[in-house]
Amino acid sequence: MPERPASLDPYLPQIGCGILILALVGMCFFPFVLVDGMSYALRKLHLSAPAATLTIVAIFVGSLINLPLYRVNRELPQAVPMGWIRTRMGWVPMERSRTQTIVAVNVGGCIIPAALAIYLTSFVLHEVPQARLALILAVLVNVAACHWLARPIPGLGIALPAFIPVMLAVGSAWLLLAGSQYQDVRAPVAFIAGVSGPLLGADLLNLRRFERLSAGVISIGGAGTFDGIVVCSLLSAFLA
Repeated sequence: MPERPASLDPYLPQIGCGILILALVGMCFFPFVLVDGMSYALRKLHLSAPAATLTIVAIFVGSLINLPLYRVNRELPQAVPMGWIRTRMGWVPMERSRTQTIVAVNVGGCIIPAALAIYLTSFVLHEVPQARLALILAVLVNVAACHWLARPIPGLGIALPAFIPVMLAVGSAWLLLAGSQYQDVRAPVAFIAGVSGPLLGADLLNLRRFERLSAGVISIGGAGTFDGIVVCSLLSAFLA
């Protein structure tokens, strides 16, 4: 009969420690990989190395800043005590309490990518005017898809599949700008489409649904560096 293999139980603590150490090392290297990937994507957008570094720093710092735009009044039923009542009756919802939702915009997660997209739009139209139609179609496709896929989730915000806008932006840029004469504007077009889809299609076109979510503050681009606007746009430029 075959011998019974030795139990791995004595080695489980060592295996667990090894996995933990690898995870900690990976977490230490992740910021460097993230910054290097962002820098590569920005250089594909024809930004100089200092400009790319400044943009990355601005996105990280700006992700901590939310600028209030306006307030939305909300009326929610709220349980209130009705004086001396029997315990079995508990709390009776007899009144309505008026609360407010602050709609804000995040500097790093929205304003900086949007400003860069506007700059790149002028760059594309100036450098390769014949790419105008491809730019419009790529933006419209991504905006329509993001608007259709976006779902408001109470307590979270607008949920959007992570990679579908990226694939649409990159695919549109490659299909519509297949010639070698469009090589310099392919990444900028993908970036612009990557910004426009989540920002216009998911956030702004769903703003009324956004406002009805039960939250004290709703921030467009509020996840900052890891918001869908930043992730989709930079990843689209990286892959285009």
